[in-house]
Amino acid sequence: MGETAEAAGERHAVVIGGGLAGMLAVTALLGHVDAVTVVERDRYPTGHAFRKGVPQARHLHVFLSGGLRALEELLPGTGRALTDAGARTLYPPRDLVTRTVLGWQHRFDERRHGCLSVTRPVIDGVVRDCVLRTAAGSATRLEVLEATEAVGLTGDAGRVTGVRVRARKGGGRTGAAPPAERTLHAALVVDASGRTSKAPQWYTELGRPAPRQETVDAGLAYATRMFRPTGPAGAPDMGVNVPGWPGCPRGAVYVPVEDGTWLLTAAGVRGHHPPTDDQGFADFTATIGDPYIHGLLSHVDPVSPVYGFRDTANRRRHFERPGAVLEGFVVLGDANCTFNPVYGQGMSVAALGALALRRTLDSGGGLRPGLAHEAQRAVARASDAAWSTAVGADRPYADGPDARAGLGERLTSWYVQRLVLGAVVDPVLGAAFRDVLCLTAPPSRLMAPRTVLRTLLLPLRPGLSAPPTAVIPLDRAA
Repeated sequence: MGETAEAAGERHAVVIGGGLAGMLAVTALLGHVDAVTVVERDRYPTGHAFRKGVPQARHLHVFLSGGLRALEELLPGTGRALTDAGARTLYPPRDLVTRTVLGWQHRFDERRHGCLSVTRPVIDGVVRDCVLRTAAGSATRLEVLEATEAVGLTGDAGRVTGVRVRARKGGGRTGAAPPAERTLHAALVVDASGRTSKAPQWYTELGRPAPRQETVDAGLAYATRMFRPTGPAGAPDMGVNVPGWPGCPRGAVYVPVEDGTWLLTAAGVRGHHPPTDDQGFADFTATIGDPYIHGLLSHVDPVSPVYGFRDTANRRRHFERPGAVLEGFVVLGDANCTFNPVYGQGMSVAALGALALRRTLDSGGGLRPGLAHEAQRAVARASDAAWSTAVGADRPYADGPDARAGLGERLTSWYVQRLVLGAVVDPVLGAAFRDVLCLTAPPSRLMAPRTVLRTLLLPLRPGLSAPPTAVIPLDRAA
C-alpha cells in the first residue's frame, strides 16, 4: 500500500508513532486525506500485552472525564468498549478520595466526572482496534508500518514534505535483509512519537532553530506493583490517594483496574524515591502521610514485580509560537507537551489534542496553507489546563532555570492551594477544582466570583481523621 498511498496527486499524511496519540491522530485525519501511513517502532503484541516502546505502561493510568469526552467524539463507543474490557469507572470524590494535610476529604456523591481506571495495554489495544475498524469503513486508506523508525524529515526550513524511514534492526521478515532507508512523501506529517520525539533535532537538520522548551522537574520518581485482594479488606469500595505535601514529600495511590486487580503506586521527590525491591516498597508505604494504604498490604497478594519510573519532568515544546511552525508538520501528545505522569493527564491531553486537530481540519475544509499554524495553536490550547495544574503542583519541588515562578504564578498557586484545602469539606469548591483537574473547564473556572469569595472568605476546616465510608448526597452537603 505504501506506493499507492503516495501516488501522484494523492493527499497523503504520515503519522510518526502508532501508540495512543498516534492512533487518535489517525482518527482526526480520516476523511481529510486519501491515505495515512503510521510509522511505528515496535511490533504490536497479540492481545492486551505490555510492549517495550511504552516504558510507563506498567504504572497507573486514568482517562479523565475531559479526555473521555474527546475520545468519544473522535471514536464513538470507545468508552463502552473500554468498560467491556474491564476498565473501572471512578467518580471522584465518591469513588476516589484524597487525604490532604487537613485530613480526608468527604465522599460527595457528585457523579459529574466519570474517569476510567485501567491498565495501559487494555487502553492501547481497545483504542487501536476501534481506530482500525473505523478506518476500514472510511474512504481514507490506512497502512501501519510496524518495526519501522522515522530517522528524519524531508523538506526545508519552510515546509516539511515527508519522512525518512527505515526498518529497525531485527524488524524485517526472517531471512530477509532489512530495507534501506526510504522516503514517505506527505502533504502533512504528524509527530505523535512521545517523550523521545526527535522533532527538535529534525528542526535543526532542516535549518530551523528548535522550539523553545520549558521544563519543570520536581525530581519525582515512583514505583508500582499490582495486587489481588485476598478479601474485602483489601478491596475498599473506593480508590485512595495520599499525595505528598510540604513536610511529607512521599505519597501513594491505590486504585482498582480490570480483572479484580488493584494498582498501588508509591511516589516521592528527590531524596524520597520509593525502592523497587519487595520489602523496600512495602516499607516505603508506611512512611507516607497516612497509614491507611500501608494497612491494606496485609490483605492483598502481589501479582507483579515492583516497577520503577523516573522520567517525570514536565516538558513543553512551544511549537505554536510565532516562527516555530513548520508548514506541513504538526506535533501532538507527549511529543508536544509532557506531564508528570503521576497526575494521570497525558492520555486525556493526547485525545484533546487529536480532537483539536480534527476540528481544525473540519473548520477550514481539510489540508490548506496555514493549517499547521492553526492546528498547533489549537493543540497548545488543549494542553493549557493540564500544564497549569501539573506545573503548579511540581514547581515548589523543582530546580533549574524554569523552576522559579513569577509573582503572578506564586499568587495563583497560593490561591489554588487554599481552594483545594477548602474543597476537602466544601462541595462547591470541590466541583470547581474537579472541573479543571478533569479537563472539562479552563483554569478561569477557578476565578468565578462565587468560587473566589468562598476560597478567600470561608475559614479552612479540618477533614476527616480516617478514610470516609459514608457517601454524602449533594442535597445533604454543607
